[in-house]
Amino acid sequence: MPDSTPSSPSPDPADRSPVLLEVEELVVRYPLPGGFFRRSRRFVEPVQGVSFRIRAGQTVGLVGESGSGKTTIGKAVVRLVPPHSGAIRYRQERIDLLSGARLRPYRKRVQMIFQDPHNSLNPRLTIARIVGEPLEIHFPALRAAERRDRAAQLLARVGLPADSLDRYPHEFSGGQRQRIGIARALAVEPELLVCDEPVSALDVSVQAQIVNLLQDLQQDLGLAYLFISHDLAVVEHLSDEVLVLHEGKIVEAAPAEELYRNPKNEYTRKLLASIPSL
Repeated sequence: MPDSTPSSPSPDPADRSPVLLEVEELVVRYPLPGGFFRRSRRFVEPVQGVSFRIRAGQTVGLVGESGSGKTTIGKAVVRLVPPHSGAIRYRQERIDLLSGARLRPYRKRVQMIFQDPHNSLNPRLTIARIVGEPLEIHFPALRAAERRDRAAQLLARVGLPADSLDRYPHEFSGGQRQRIGIARALAVEPELLVCDEPVSALDVSVQAQIVNLLQDLQQDLGLAYLFISHDLAVVEHLSDEVLVLHEGKIVEAAPAEELYRNPKNEYTRKLLASIPSL
């Protein structure tokens, strides 16, 4: 059994970057069907009292096995699933209390890159429409030609030619589709990207390209990342701080170098021992 109490990273007094996201005692609960007239009487809690912070320009890695609750946390952060309890603050504002149109300014600041670059793109839309839709929503003053020019600039930033605009998702490889997803996320000029296993569906060589692209974008744009993955090697390469999740709870949190060098928790040690060595 893993230790029940997570270790906490030592504060760095030199780090004065503002806190963007603060998650406090987050619980996500899903109802299970059953009971009289199939009314739900039971619940499952994939996330149980999770707390962490992300500062501007920082990458926080969230690791754990499949089913540990990683993706649910990411979806709760971007408000794709509602929290049952706890608090989600962005720049000190309670985001978990917002709904509808009041969430729109937050969704301009925080975007998500999804695991499956094929299913996350509408196959009926051209790339110009896919990348341009967020611009139409969040920058309504832009004319159609301006949105198209901006979409072309975004594609160039992620390494795709402008002639991709009039093509459809099925005409691209998996790595290229993920670049399109990243361009779409960047369209609204976010401060924080929630990266949900963004390279797990890609070949190893393509994974390295996408990881390098994310690092370049972070350096150029000052982005912060919540990087969700089961691949501890990728997380080590990218992260400033690592959170280890087990059965919906954080069992260890530490700066990346410290955690990989001297893990305190038994479950963390088992995860690290499972990394393949060449």
